[in-house]
Amino acid sequence: MRILIVGGGTGGTIIANNLARRLDSEIRARTANITMLSASDLHMYQPGLLYVAFGQMMPDELYRKQATLLESSIEFHVDPVDKFELDRKEVTTKSGKTYAYDILVIATGSRVMPRKIPGLEEGSETFYTEAGAVSMFKKLREFEGGNVGIVVGVPHKCPIAPVEVTFSLHDYFNKRGIRDKVNIKYHYPINRIHSIENVAIWAKPEFDRMGVEYETLFNIEEVDVENKIVKSMEGSEYKYDLLISIPEHHGMGVIEDNGLGKDGWIPTDRYQLTMEGHDNVYVVGDTTNLPVSKTGSAAHFEAEVISENIASIVKIGVPVTEYDGKVYCFIEAGHDKATYANFNYENPPDLRAANKSMHWFKMSYNKMYWTSVRGLL
Repeated sequence: MRILIVGGGTGGTIIANNLARRLDSEIRARTANITMLSASDLHMYQPGLLYVAFGQMMPDELYRKQATLLESSIEFHVDPVDKFELDRKEVTTKSGKTYAYDILVIATGSRVMPRKIPGLEEGSETFYTEAGAVSMFKKLREFEGGNVGIVVGVPHKCPIAPVEVTFSLHDYFNKRGIRDKVNIKYHYPINRIHSIENVAIWAKPEFDRMGVEYETLFNIEEVDVENKIVKSMEGSEYKYDLLISIPEHHGMGVIEDNGLGKDGWIPTDRYQLTMEGHDNVYVVGDTTNLPVSKTGSAAHFEAEVISENIASIVKIGVPVTEYDGKVYCFIEAGHDKATYANFNYENPPDLRAANKSMHWFKMSYNKMYWTSVRGLL
């Protein structure tokens, strides 16, 4: 059984490692093999970018060599896929090589699309790339006061990020002693301050406590860079001195180019995590079009289901479990406090009051991630 994993992020790496251990005897007997194709030899801990944006981590702390995170039985190549030939059960890479498979896992992730909004790339700071996070920190260090706007495009990776960056900005300016010189205004595209209703209910009084203004039904239309004005499709405007953006995300270009899904999101069975119309193709993490958060935790829980099912197919010919939509998100809430959102398809999150122990749990997870991505947690 030839298992091919395209993408070396959180989901792809956990699946590869879990399968390598579950199928150890089959791999040794050469009745199964696992190959991973990645666009990079490095693996990034993406949640750390927010810490980089506030000077709490250095960029080089975010990376490990991908090969060091994989079980030795996994064949690993830095050779990004260019073409998916699903009917022929093979892919072609940019180097021109062809890889055949019996089971395919697509774990290609997502990308920011600030260029979809005129002026957004030039007129705002963001923390979704290493370069963006470093630039944002430098701008924050130079900032001495004025209007700070937070604007949000949808869909985007890590839905809690707009709330977390708001808390972080409040704390950062407090620590610098200039919070009284800064007006923070949060803009969100729907008619509440977060897409998850219970998060919105929890966050609203917290924003009030911090003195953060907010405006809902604000869908970004354009940024007037010269005059420092961000405009909404609904007709409102905000004049800023510093603009922080959470840009709209798409799936990776190779998915769109191959016609596998609109805007790069692959239509995915919400329980089996297979691509619609292709039972031997699994989709994980940001690449799916599932109605769950695009987060590392969702990718982790999906990866566990996929690896268990693929191993079962190899051993007995059928899958054995389903994904229930489980997501677990830490939420940094300022003053060294955090809470969490734990939910699935059927049960919305029930947020608790933020506390210091949950903050330290999250900080510990930043270190434990490298163990987690090896499938050991």
